[in-house]
Amino acid sequence: MILPASVAVENPWLSWGYVESNWDDLARLTGQHVSLTVQAVLIALAIALPLALLARARPAVAGALLGTSAVLYTVPSLALFGLLAPFTGIGRTTVLIGLVAYAMLVLVRNILVGLQGVPHDVVDAARGMGYSGGRRLLAVELPLALPAIITGVRLATVTTVALVTVGVVVGYGGLGQLMFRGFSSSYRAEIMTATLLCLAIALVADVVLLALGRALAPWSRRRVA
Repeated sequence: MILPASVAVENPWLSWGYVESNWDDLARLTGQHVSLTVQAVLIALAIALPLALLARARPAVAGALLGTSAVLYTVPSLALFGLLAPFTGIGRTTVLIGLVAYAMLVLVRNILVGLQGVPHDVVDAARGMGYSGGRRLLAVELPLALPAIITGVRLATVTTVALVTVGVVVGYGGLGQLMFRGFSSSYRAEIMTATLLCLAIALVADVVLLALGRALAPWSRRRVA
């Protein structure tokens, strides 16, 4: 639908006046959005790492885990939040559980791929030098798998930033609440401001994680170059 020029001017997509008038609301919901994203990715990483190690040690478990992950990832986020709500209630807990589930599915696969990509001769060399299983994991395998793990964390983080907005269906969606309010009132500036803030959060998080990955695994950058 094309709006008349006068209406478009009264209802612009970008409005600094809206930002100034609603600064407290924007800051609060942006903080809520970032907080949910960081918490979900950290919890998912803490769960995904041991699961990936278990899957690497037991190939049968790996097949079942990856198969289940692939199926669960196809469940629409809207449906997942709706399914969780009767059991976990309306609010932050329900959103966080859903976000952790989606992030974990991405992370398990990437961590497993990273660990499986460690050259066998390197592992054998570490074993020959007398490294125990735990020391091999911490000093050899995890550092070599780090680029793949960081890639998974970046993907999970950006995905989570987008999924947080869907949490508005259970009353806790960060900037999604502004989008919902904007759609309800047809106020364009509110929708666009929330969208741009989501994009900014995803971009900043991705750049920070990219820099962190390069700092922790500088050899991977030299290998690409």
